[in-house]
Amino acid sequence: MGAAMTVGDFSRVTHLSIKTLRHYHEVGLLEPANVDPGNGYRCYRPEQVPTAQVIRRLRDLGMPVAEVKAALAADDLGARNAVIVAHLDRLEADLAATRSAVESLRNLLQHPATAAASIEHRTVRAASAIGIHATVDRGEVGEWWQGALGELRTAVRVQGLRQAGPSGGLYASELFQHDRARPPCSSRSRAPCARSGALPGRSAPRRQRRDSGKRSTRSGNAATPS
Repeated sequence: MGAAMTVGDFSRVTHLSIKTLRHYHEVGLLEPANVDPGNGYRCYRPEQVPTAQVIRRLRDLGMPVAEVKAALAADDLGARNAVIVAHLDRLEADLAATRSAVESLRNLLQHPATAAASIEHRTVRAASAIGIHATVDRGEVGEWWQGALGELRTAVRVQGLRQAGPSGGLYASELFQHDRARPPCSSRSRAPCARSGALPGRSAPRRQRRDSGKRSTRSGNAATPS
């Protein structure tokens, strides 16, 4: 074990400010090796430098403190990677939302609305479908939607089907009025001897809210034998 380092020296080596080190101590993310009971002065050990560098790297990548703590406390590589993958999925969902917003803004610039949209009513023939549904908060619909579509496409591929129509969704008005609803994500499929059915519900992270039994939303894509 190396000689103790002052908080100033540890800050210079790790590139973590003294204020940040104090915060990480308070939240239990990176505790000093010793704290003087008289003046509260903190000291660290050289062996703590690698951990501090990992913390700084993960925080630079936008990982919340609670998840950094979970990654460091993981008992094995799989558990640690699960925390990192969860953060990666969230970043990818945020990136997809940003790209969608950018595309919408470009469309507004390139195609300004000059007339009312034309609405056409038509009837389509019935088709079988597989689906997923879960109670989802409005802010989490995008992330849930991407994951649900991925599971449905995998199920279609495993059953030897081929998507024969676009993916889509029918959203309950409660999702926009109360920021929470139960949106099933479904995929239409059609094949000899193939049965359609519901996949297990894929629940999005939930905040503490009361579920008032709101109507469901639906999404789907058609499939035919490959």
